[in-house]
Amino acid sequence: MQPSQDIARLVEIMAALRDPTTGCPWDIEQSFDTIIPYTIEETYEVVDAIERRDAQDLKEELGDLLLQVVYYAQMASELGLFRFEDVVEGITNKMIRRHPHVFGDAEARSARSAKGQWERIKAEEKRERREAREKARAAFPADAAFDEWTPGREENLNGLLDSVPGALPALALSRKIQEKAATVGFDWTEAAPILAKLREETDEFEEAVAGDDPDAREAELGDILFTVVNLARRYDIDPDAALRRTAAKFRARFAAMEAEAVREGRTLAEMSLDDQETLWQRAKGSENRGKR
Repeated sequence: MQPSQDIARLVEIMAALRDPTTGCPWDIEQSFDTIIPYTIEETYEVVDAIERRDAQDLKEELGDLLLQVVYYAQMASELGLFRFEDVVEGITNKMIRRHPHVFGDAEARSARSAKGQWERIKAEEKRERREAREKARAAFPADAAFDEWTPGREENLNGLLDSVPGALPALALSRKIQEKAATVGFDWTEAAPILAKLREETDEFEEAVAGDDPDAREAELGDILFTVVNLARRYDIDPDAALRRTAAKFRARFAAMEAEAVREGRTLAEMSLDDQETLWQRAKGSENRGKR
């Protein structure tokens, strides 16, 4: 089999890897659940390549991420749920429908700012998903060994927050929940009460620490983080990006500390905390001079 720029070749390769007789033993053993960690890892590797502005790595990592989509689609096809082509058709249909001001007729283009247009489109999509589930349920084999994938088993999504995926990373999950709540007015309109709330939560965390209750400590720390996300929203800051930026800064300063220690003929592990702090301040000062 030869490589190709045609996406169909990647689908063929995945089908061959999953072939029960001639495929790869590792790939054959995988399931939707076992692949999840790899999907998360590949997503973050794409982000890392972008932040490093490494075009070659980005090209490779995007390929790895695309493979995850093909992998899930192949397993779904094996169960008779859907095919990769259905995934492509679904997303192209969604993009066309959600952008009538780009792909629609003259009337749709002139109604670019029509009030309620987005809500109408979303309502139509929800209705069509419900109809598709009902149709699939009727066609699904009654004796299927994979009942957990039975079409039509839909959760009750009547609550405002029910549409927020619970598997999102904690910072993104918190931000999405807060944004949803804000659509009905449940939100602070100024930063001052958020800062006051942060101080209140910090005090409560100190009380929990003094009480030596591990569960209370975790709960109160969660409250602090949730409030910090709210503060980030108020100033239009992505909390995940802000934290990643700080982590990158810490890594750079720590690397500078290690290099300085080597120049002194020592290791960080041999140093006292005071000596380490001296190296930290040097690294920080060097960083600030570099900015100037």
